[in-house]
Amino acid sequence: MAFTVIWYGKTGIVEKTPFDAEKAARDHAMTTFDTRKAEDGVVAVEVRKDDGSVVFSKAG
Repeated sequence: MAFTVIWYGKTGIVEKTPFDAEKAARDHAMTTFDTRKAEDGVVAVEVRKDDGSVVFSKAG
């Protein structure tokens, strides 16, 4: 099953990154959120399955 990390800015989607495993996608989202927030203005991140359901999200 494929997973996608979706980074959101104030005006919408900033970037989408595909991953093969949920753990890898979730770890990537959690460890890079604060850096992306400070450097890129990211306001939220989601990890979604290929069917569109959200398995992880963080905002702040």
